[in-house]
Amino acid sequence: MSSHPLEELFHPQSIAVVGASPTPESQGYSYTDALIKAGFRGAIYPVNPKYQEILGLKAYAKVSDIPGPVDYVISSVPAPQVPAMIEDCGGKGVKVIHLYTARFSETGRKEAIELEREVLRLARKHGIRLIGPNCMGLYYPKQGIAFWANAVQTTGPVGLISQSGQMVGEITGTAALRGVYFSKAISYGNAIDLNECDYLEYLSQDPDTEIILMYVEGLRNGRKFFDILRRTTPHKPVIILKGGRGRAGARATASHTASLAGSTQMWKTALAQAGGVSADSVAELIDLAVAFRFLPPLVGKRVAVGGGAGGASVVAADECEEAGLDVAPLSDEFREDLKRRGISIWDWIGNPADMSIREDRAFSIGDLFALLAPRPDYDLLILQMGGGPPGRGRWYVSVDDYLKQYKLDEIRIKPLLAVLADQAVNSDNYDDESMKLVYELRKRLPQLGIPFYPTVGRAAKAASKMVDYYQRRNGVAIHKSLSTAIA
Repeated sequence: MSSHPLEELFHPQSIAVVGASPTPESQGYSYTDALIKAGFRGAIYPVNPKYQEILGLKAYAKVSDIPGPVDYVISSVPAPQVPAMIEDCGGKGVKVIHLYTARFSETGRKEAIELEREVLRLARKHGIRLIGPNCMGLYYPKQGIAFWANAVQTTGPVGLISQSGQMVGEITGTAALRGVYFSKAISYGNAIDLNECDYLEYLSQDPDTEIILMYVEGLRNGRKFFDILRRTTPHKPVIILKGGRGRAGARATASHTASLAGSTQMWKTALAQAGGVSADSVAELIDLAVAFRFLPPLVGKRVAVGGGAGGASVVAADECEEAGLDVAPLSDEFREDLKRRGISIWDWIGNPADMSIREDRAFSIGDLFALLAPRPDYDLLILQMGGGPPGRGRWYVSVDDYLKQYKLDEIRIKPLLAVLADQAVNSDNYDDESMKLVYELRKRLPQLGIPFYPTVGRAAKAASKMVDYYQRRNGVAIHKSLSTAIA
């Protein structure tokens, strides 16, 4: 367990939902229902003077009416009611209030800005820390804390810090489909008290978090943030998607969380200098999380690509080079080895390997990669999968039997990324057995520790940025050791 001051805030023994409701369409219902379904281990107290019971739990008129201690409060009451609620919580000894409540400074209205300042003043008066306002709050599957009822309950080593609550649901849900699960995720909104600096510093020390993802629109304290980031990236990768990069995005940012978006070029420069990894979209943020989650440290960009055919191989080469990878040709020495083994396409096969040209169908891409993997010529492999195995057409074959052709035990001595088309998302109504096989592969590959991507281009871009991170990190480590030696 971390010794960080926020540690206590993230381990409440009891949670009160102020504004709880029996109406399913209300957010007060959603928060209460989510805590119950996520299996929160502590006491859950619905607070609403209109009801005696909500979702089978005794309801209370005020937080101060609750007989036991209350550590954590979720507020879903209208903004004008928040000051009185804080005063009530102050007398109860509440440690943290998460303000789902919105309509504060993000509106740009003078009275709302003044109300937000009053909320902060009252919280500080009572020694209460604030998450938000205008945010979804905390997702912590290990503790049974969630803000939506169908939240994934599996835990993992990835932490997420996001100004947007919607982003938390989208990122954690989509990443889970690719085998990436989360230790904690925090939606922090306007951040009038606790902000991205506090959360980054906390996750940097959190033993349950090995990889940190962030979605930010603006920074409350840029200098402090990049200082923390610089201290974090040598031991944990931090992958950041910046919102508000263009004019329209900057305008949307102002109305969303009242943040200043800032210069895109200045942001990218500062992020690179601090050792952070930049993502340009939610899809890329997840792609990078998948790479860092499953791959060992990548230190070189020489890639061998195989499994495609014809034009797909040409496009794969282009995509890899555009991503910054080196699609090095097969060496003369390797071709001679193929020739000695009686492989008829020894002088024809290339990189990317177009296996459609082979005469002997018994010689698979797995056989080729099994010969390539032990050699020092390449740093990583990209393997295109999907469709039926050789000679089986579209007849169904088990996943285990299908994977035998790729000789995974032999080729995984090199970092391996798989490519699976995105067609198969659900298998319930698929008549096409090959699509059902792709769907099942999407479940099996993460279990085997193999990251998969919908295109070669996305796999290549994730791998290239991962190499950049480790090369920078190793360079920093070398620089520091040399400085120490000189001193």
